[in-house]
Amino acid sequence: MNEGTIVRSIFKAYDVRGVVDDALTESAVYRIGHALGAEACERGLGAVVVGRDGRVSGERLLNALAQGIIQAGVDVIDVGMVPTPVVYFATRYLGTGSGVAVTGSHNPPQHNGLKMMLAGETLHGERIVGLYDRIVADSMYTASHKGRVMQANVLPAYVDAIQKDVQLARPMKIAIDCGNGVGGVAAMEVFTRLGCDVTPLFCEVDGTFPNHHPDPADPHNLIDLQKILHDGDAEVGLAFDGDADRLGVVTKDGQIIYADRLIMLFAQDILKNHQDAQVIFDAKCSAHLSPWIVASGGRPVMWKTGHSLMKAKLRELGRDAVFAGEMSGHFYFNDRWAGFDDGLYAGARLLEILSRCASINPDETLSGHANGRVSERLNGLPQGLSTPEINLHIKEGEGVSLVQAFKAHAAFDAQLNAVDGLRYDFVDGFGLIRASNTTAVVVLRFEANDEVALKRIQSAFRDVLRLIAPTLHVPF
Repeated sequence: MNEGTIVRSIFKAYDVRGVVDDALTESAVYRIGHALGAEACERGLGAVVVGRDGRVSGERLLNALAQGIIQAGVDVIDVGMVPTPVVYFATRYLGTGSGVAVTGSHNPPQHNGLKMMLAGETLHGERIVGLYDRIVADSMYTASHKGRVMQANVLPAYVDAIQKDVQLARPMKIAIDCGNGVGGVAAMEVFTRLGCDVTPLFCEVDGTFPNHHPDPADPHNLIDLQKILHDGDAEVGLAFDGDADRLGVVTKDGQIIYADRLIMLFAQDILKNHQDAQVIFDAKCSAHLSPWIVASGGRPVMWKTGHSLMKAKLRELGRDAVFAGEMSGHFYFNDRWAGFDDGLYAGARLLEILSRCASINPDETLSGHANGRVSERLNGLPQGLSTPEINLHIKEGEGVSLVQAFKAHAAFDAQLNAVDGLRYDFVDGFGLIRASNTTAVVVLRFEANDEVALKRIQSAFRDVLRLIAPTLHVPF
């Protein structure tokens, strides 16, 4: 097979991703499916679950993927249009341990991709590149008898599993925004079955995303939810990304509760029953998080950004790591759930905690459980003065060398953590610089106790960047 038949650039650090009918063609997805099937066959795996999000290209790419997998004699179980966490759930529920979600996550409508798992391991890094190498080398196994393509409806079992696991202390009034993503096929049922009065927003699946982009990490995409909370009687708002493996949260008074603060809330609750357990978080998270985990009786573990890398770390640490979370809004519950990122389940667990708070109506306090109202509970979580992620656009392949040069020239009075890029923790804040694993950008983020400290840390970073890359535009 000629190397030109498939493009190397779609094989990312955490998944396969690209523009449909450009780099990510049906032919490319078929070949990736065949390579994945060949690897599954070599490992003695008999079946792979496949599912897709609500993008316009999803059905035809899923069909191409399935046809590729069965060439290797491996069966395919098609669970249809479902959230990505439902695919993960199905790999356990159906006993395959292996699955592929055809999803573009929060990327623009013309994008799509593949999140892949074999024998319980989410593929990342060299394992993903290995599929490309196999295709280029034409190292594919074609069975004398193709595998079968079968259908299975696991969505009812998934909803049942959440309902059995999560118990709210009282009924709640909530608003949810699915952003026209695939979370809309399950969200209303999940939360009404838990006993919530739900105000839905953009829960109709539409792969063109006509209302706003399905990425709750961007504050602009939460404006509609903030308005619903302001105008209505909902106590809290939940937002999901395009494939519903991430969660965003807005309070009644319109405050966005970013993921590092939600990690605090989840960790505190889980550690009540799992003292001295480990809690994992990525290097973008607040400096307030680690001491909070320690004070809650846990052991903090800072790790690398990326859903595949987080799941690999959870797998490495085993049951001793009870929870993980990322600044992007991925949450991994490893205490009562199966350790995969699941925005809908995370929303349910959040409501379980918040239902112990008093309701908006002061006459509806919950005797013995009330610990303030919902917004007060969320807004009371510690936070510093922080910036959003700042992306510096660079040429392809320059990110690692720029970060290395930064390290060589930085002489800060700070503690350096190099687990994922360079994070410099000062006595009054931190600065982070890391090369993106998916796009040609260098990512920076800053947090400090006050404005003076924030400007000082940013100025120190800016001076080094101007020294090592004088032509680079630095917007701070």
